[in-house]
Amino acid sequence: MDQIHLMNVFTAVGEEESFAAAARRLDLSPAAVTRAVSALEDKLGVKLLVRTTRNVRLTEAGRRYLDDTRNILASIDEANEAAAGINSAPRGNLTVTAPVLFGRLFVTPSIVRFLKDYPEVEVSALFLDRLVNMMDEGVDVAVRIGHLPDSSLKALRVGQVRRILCASPQYLAEHGTPQHPADLLRHTVIAASGVSPRIEWKFGAPDDPTMVRMKPRLTVTSNDAAIEAAAAGLGICRLLSYQVPRELDDGRLQTILPDYEESPWPVHVLHRESKYGSSKVRMFIDLLVEQLRAHPHLN
Repeated sequence: MDQIHLMNVFTAVGEEESFAAAARRLDLSPAAVTRAVSALEDKLGVKLLVRTTRNVRLTEAGRRYLDDTRNILASIDEANEAAAGINSAPRGNLTVTAPVLFGRLFVTPSIVRFLKDYPEVEVSALFLDRLVNMMDEGVDVAVRIGHLPDSSLKALRVGQVRRILCASPQYLAEHGTPQHPADLLRHTVIAASGVSPRIEWKFGAPDDPTMVRMKPRLTVTSNDAAIEAAAAGLGICRLLSYQVPRELDDGRLQTILPDYEESPWPVHVLHRESKYGSSKVRMFIDLLVEQLRAHPHLN
């Protein structure tokens, strides 16, 4: 059997952890899927899958081979697309990731515009407040906030955000405006992340920081909830500036202690380097970078 066909079938079985599900995904019979995997194992001389009556799981060799087959098949798709012509219309699947609120406020408009312009493209948007491994999860484009570690990924800087303190005008009118980080100890604090009863907030330059140990009255794991609580006049919360552009613009929240802010955090668009360029990835990155660099809340 054709090697690429065998790799495609094995990849589907490995990702689905099921021969039947892989058969449905590939529109093949279960028997054809079983024959293909057996042929591949015979060709390689190694066991890739362990089959039981209830499930299918990868061996250690199978897990390594699955990573390799994903990369090889992705490169083949990109090579085919490049050979078809750089000016051909983008088509196929595109996977994008970003933090939840950033994705909703800043990335979704670019995705919507891209899908309207190119009807043969499908996008999977993973908006998650965790670090997504682009290779393991098949992500084409990622937005990262903060300083980047060294990696093989290509990074394009598109702006910056600040860590800010904010509260409603109503709250500040009733309780006063803090003039120094130590004043926060006398105020109601809303923590936008974590579950610890006490947290430390750092202010100022990296070489001369001011640390304040806070005891929040309200701790939530959702930034949206913290924003709503602060806008309703409960207290002071600490967020990234991109998370509250509307609230700052319409006056429901205002920043406090701007002179004690830490240095801004860079925002980058990342993608995986490859020998061949995928037109859908290139063209989406061009659109996303252009729109993010022009956004007033990122500069």
